[in-house]
Amino acid sequence: MGFLSAPAAVDKREYWGFSLYDWANSGYVTTTGTVLFAPYLTSVAETAACGRVGTTDDPCRTNLEILGLGIAPGSLAFYVVTVATLVSALFLPVVGAIADRSPRKKVLMCGFAWTGALAASCMVFVTDGRWALGALLLFIGNLCLGSSMVVYDSILVDIAPPDDRDDVSSRAWAFGYLGGFILLAINLAVVTAHDALGLSQGDAVRLSLLSAGLWWGFFTFVPFVKLRNRPPAGVVPVGGGSMVRQSFGQLGATLRHLRSYPMTLLFLVAYLFFNDGIQTVISVSSTYGEKQLGFETQVLIATILLVQFVAFFGAIGFGRFARRYGSHRTIMGGLVVWMAIVVAGFGLPERQIVPFLAMGVAIGIVLGGTQALSRSAYSQLIPKGREAEYFSLYQAGERGTSWLGTLVFGLVHQLTGSYRPAIVALGLFFVVGLVLLSRVDMRRGIAEAGNTQPTIV
Repeated sequence: MGFLSAPAAVDKREYWGFSLYDWANSGYVTTTGTVLFAPYLTSVAETAACGRVGTTDDPCRTNLEILGLGIAPGSLAFYVVTVATLVSALFLPVVGAIADRSPRKKVLMCGFAWTGALAASCMVFVTDGRWALGALLLFIGNLCLGSSMVVYDSILVDIAPPDDRDDVSSRAWAFGYLGGFILLAINLAVVTAHDALGLSQGDAVRLSLLSAGLWWGFFTFVPFVKLRNRPPAGVVPVGGGSMVRQSFGQLGATLRHLRSYPMTLLFLVAYLFFNDGIQTVISVSSTYGEKQLGFETQVLIATILLVQFVAFFGAIGFGRFARRYGSHRTIMGGLVVWMAIVVAGFGLPERQIVPFLAMGVAIGIVLGGTQALSRSAYSQLIPKGREAEYFSLYQAGERGTSWLGTLVFGLVHQLTGSYRPAIVALGLFFVVGLVLLSRVDMRRGIAEAGNTQPTIV
């Protein structure tokens, strides 16, 4: 496992603390956010609306009533993610501004993580028509995940010099996929053997949701112990008053001067589009497999396990490609593969497992690499002293908090009654993201931000 060890210029203690927070939160992202909760919440909502769970041949067409609006049960989880991200657009930048001024970044990060882990653990109580409780817990979990990731991503700049960030970011993502793989494998065994364990399938799913929350909370103690707090550096001076008031002032100044960093802004907009596509593919994959293609939960979990296993090596491989060709070119190559994936997904035959597994392998190859390199590439474009605040803007489109993609997916499904046109509609996000990213001049953006130029970009 030497290829996962810390680069020579990075403190080993902090490297492990940083990497194992990806390990910690991936239990929630994979088991809850990717595989189990969206289809489970859909089933609970369908039972509440129609008195039964919908099938491919006989879908539930009775809407839920929420604030006077008719919401299709099959779209509920995606609309919750949309609302959570819209709230995040207001909340996360303030979190980032506070983190940049705080001498206790790791405490702030872990506090959000433990709150999210508590919400994730409480999903064990979502049953017997409690779809509203499920929607609330999903909202809290996603908001806390995004908030913790704002602070976490900014720590990358603190612990790794420019030439090592691609490696550190890629290896941390690889640890995340390894952790997600292990927990999901355990949950696969529980769900598959639920009869032998004396559990209903619903009970097995809820027990798996509980395990994801406990995993997230427990392993967050590793970064809490190993990461160092640092005094704020290069903070933009704004007015007096409390830290919160100064943070709002810093946020206002950043938004006013963002146009002074055109390459940073262009990268951020490109990332918003292509990452919305990535996150939506991840979050809807289990629902698409169950509701559109007719696969059982065990098949879906096994497929995601395959994705996790391949993604572990994909993240490492993309990191090595970036050392040779630069992160910018490597990310663009990954986006081309993503476009091919969603087009192929539209034509997947029902109940044919081999094509479904082949698409899972393709997703695994590009999944971790594009995300890890995007994080390290963006870190090069951020002015000193505003890392967490800029990463808060970045997190508006990060995993579990995408909103344009889930909104489009939910609307297309509600209008057509099918998930097939909804999945292919996501290709637009990769096309727009690739076009915008191709126009980013990384060298110019790094110089504009006043940062040290890495050897290869």
